[in-house]
Amino acid sequence: MSSTKDAMNKWFGNFPSKRFADDTCYLIGAFANVSVIKTDEGLVVFDLSNRIIHQKIFNKIRKFSDKQIKYIIYSHGHFDHCFGYASIVKEIEKKGWEMPQIIAHENILDRFEKYRELDRYHHWINSQQFSSIGNIPKDGVSAHDTINPTILIHGNDEYEFKLGNYSFELYHDKGETDDSLWMFFPEKKVLFAGDLMVSSYPNVGNPYKVQRYPKDWAIAMERMLEKNAEYLLPGHGRLIEGKDKVKEVLSITAEAMHFVHDEVVKRMNEGKWFEQIYHEMLDIFPEKFNHWILQPIYGCYRFAIHAVYRLYHGWYNTGNPTDLFPAKSDEIAKEFLKIASETDYINHAKKLFEEGKLQLALHILDVLINGIDSNKKELLLNTYNLKYKILKQKAKDETSFIASNIINNGALQIKDKIRNLKKSLKNNI
Repeated sequence: MSSTKDAMNKWFGNFPSKRFADDTCYLIGAFANVSVIKTDEGLVVFDLSNRIIHQKIFNKIRKFSDKQIKYIIYSHGHFDHCFGYASIVKEIEKKGWEMPQIIAHENILDRFEKYRELDRYHHWINSQQFSSIGNIPKDGVSAHDTINPTILIHGNDEYEFKLGNYSFELYHDKGETDDSLWMFFPEKKVLFAGDLMVSSYPNVGNPYKVQRYPKDWAIAMERMLEKNAEYLLPGHGRLIEGKDKVKEVLSITAEAMHFVHDEVVKRMNEGKWFEQIYHEMLDIFPEKFNHWILQPIYGCYRFAIHAVYRLYHGWYNTGNPTDLFPAKSDEIAKEFLKIASETDYINHAKKLFEEGKLQLALHILDVLINGIDSNKKELLLNTYNLKYKILKQKAKDETSFIASNIINNGALQIKDKIRNLKKSLKNNI
């Protein structure tokens, strides 16, 4: 498998744009894919990517066709799918055209409102999730300026419109979000999936984000299968071509989502708590889900286990009353350090590290970090140095872009602490 960075470069649109379906359709590979359909009466655009690259997207659209944009469909309300409208609006104002009809699911309005209410928080979590690709400007993810839909699809209603000699069918299914839409272009047998299909294990159970829906995701795949499509446009990644290949990726994704959902639910019904469920699920991961469309490049199976469990369960997830109203971590750590010496802990952490038991070593090191006197700077420095080394190793080995960024972000925070401790020791502070 290529490195996480190489895989994500391809996932984020670093591949050539492509015309297909008798030159009626155009896939623009970008941070999130943009699709354009050409008719005699104008263009249909499915998703707009993000605000930062709006000019690049517009230039690509105009390379494909100079026709007026008549419809824009938002697959869902994430910043990388519906904020890249500025150049399109500028052209409309310059030429005196009417604004296109903009179609979305009704839940997108609540999503935009939530983003406005939590704007600083969402900027922070997006900067964490995408940290390895560089700084994301705050206005790049802000929802304070949006173009709201002119046509809303309510609940599970289906919607159809015509343009030129073509018809377009829109459907709502929950998956990554509760406002997702997918579109079928029957005359050319093309599916536009948004982030219900990405070139990775589905982004379900994202550690930074709200609830996602594995069972509904499987159902969406099965509904798409009924269309017998010849082309499939993912929200991220290359065009999937050929009836057999489209069927293959939809089928295996549906099966994977059914599996993780049903096996977690089965164990919940057996009275098991999350830790037991999680590790049992890791042990039974089927080899067939090592399929190329399910590689853990962005989302991953481990995240999906969390997604199912928290869909049906509250925050008390251990079954241990000790955890219901826990003491502070630093108070617990200080008590542990009364039982065994600080030297015992760091030596044991080093031993675990040498044995390749990285996760266990991290837990031991956290007892020191939380419990030792802040004046013991040399010991604290040695502890942070070892934790930093372990985190960098784990990040290097991690295949999931999101997980890798989480681990790397933690390492960077520790690096700052190490720098400050070295400075303090040098100055004998």
